[in-house]
Amino acid sequence: MNEPSPMGHALHIAATGLDPTRLSAGMSGGRESAHPSLDIGELLDNSPWSAMQKMVVFIAALSIIMDGFDGQLIGFAVPVLIKEWGVTRGDFAPALAAGLIGMGIGSAFAGLLADRFGRRGAVIVSVMVFGLATFCIGFAANLWQIGTLRFIAGLGIGGALPSSTTVAAEFTPARRRTLAITATIVCVPLGGMLAGLFAGLVLPNLGWRALFFLGGALAVLLSFILLFILPETPRFLVRRPARWAELSRLVGRMTRPVAADTVFTDLGEQRIEKREGFFALFEQGRTRDTIALWCAFFLNLLAVYSAFTWLPTMLASEGLDVAIAGAGLTAYNFGGVLGALICAMTITRFGSRWPLLLCSLLGAATAFYLTRVNIALQTSILIIGFGVQGFFANAVQSTMYAVCAYVYPTTVRATGTASALAFGRLGAILSAFAGATVITAGGKDGYLLMLGVAMTGLALSLAVVRRHIPAHET
Repeated sequence: MNEPSPMGHALHIAATGLDPTRLSAGMSGGRESAHPSLDIGELLDNSPWSAMQKMVVFIAALSIIMDGFDGQLIGFAVPVLIKEWGVTRGDFAPALAAGLIGMGIGSAFAGLLADRFGRRGAVIVSVMVFGLATFCIGFAANLWQIGTLRFIAGLGIGGALPSSTTVAAEFTPARRRTLAITATIVCVPLGGMLAGLFAGLVLPNLGWRALFFLGGALAVLLSFILLFILPETPRFLVRRPARWAELSRLVGRMTRPVAADTVFTDLGEQRIEKREGFFALFEQGRTRDTIALWCAFFLNLLAVYSAFTWLPTMLASEGLDVAIAGAGLTAYNFGGVLGALICAMTITRFGSRWPLLLCSLLGAATAFYLTRVNIALQTSILIIGFGVQGFFANAVQSTMYAVCAYVYPTTVRATGTASALAFGRLGAILSAFAGATVITAGGKDGYLLMLGVAMTGLALSLAVVRRHIPAHET
């Protein structure tokens, strides 16, 4: 008999294993129920990871790739727009902040809506919203219009990430969950890296308007594809008996046919948490971890979005060509992809505490070291250095979502992840103004010092988290 997972997703009840026709464990006067029973948590966490489940995780990953792609297009366009419209970095800060405010609001409300109305709808609507708004930025005639459309796009960009990661988590066995979640989150820098390559082709040949037209159209197309192929998660459906017929069909698609009158349960989750809602994040001894995770997300997103938003602009302000400046952000995202995947594999073996602390401290050390690099004489070293800094910063960002999935049970998992991300968006919003101010006042060195201080604070916040993922749990 297996012990319950600390994530509360599995209860391996008896030697009957995964037979979906076993009788319900509930008794009434010594008589067994007439209906077969199936524990969804046991099924998901202790069965083979089917091709259908992997396909859903892949679809969720595509949503996040597009999230990172559309979300970072503005960073590549800013240096061109500043030159074409004759505006300053400070003039651009409110428009950039508007997008980040939208992301914060979208993150907060998407989690609550996903927990109440379903993960599937939250993902589809989010992708559709940021796709349409990004497309419309191509028509913008001034900064006010860009700011308004970036706010609307931000609602979708912010909502897609927690909803998609929840989908990935709830279609993945516990032993693979950290790697699966990280493989989806890593799609943010992967999307940004693709955006950099895309911008390098489109900007010189078609201009910045085509950048947004094409990027937005791709997201809208994806939203229609999701409408036809993305299923609701079994852990959401199991809590709604009126939708058990849908759940039966879904389980059948996962190559595990069940009887039509099967009674579904999720005993591991039900024993841990029965209350839904925001305030459940501060119950069951989760207050310390919730606050520490909020602070960690705040500081991490301050550092990451300082790069996403201002890195090409900062390098261009130091006299580098726009193409080379864009290469800095592409290197940052490329490093982030590698860092997130390597960190996820490390966490699977050693747990999350020490890998995340080490990445945070090394990210700070890298930023401080780069202040000594001469941008004119050592441009290649600087670009590589930003790739290393992106390696550590994105390694922490991506795997913190797995920590959230470990800390919070199903009933509040989307809310817990979304609330941490929403608080983190405040750090991203601060980066819009702080980046402009610091680059203007201190140039490259001031910018890097800000990154280093943020990563140091991130390490301290993660040290406070009590319920880190232990080794060999995923």
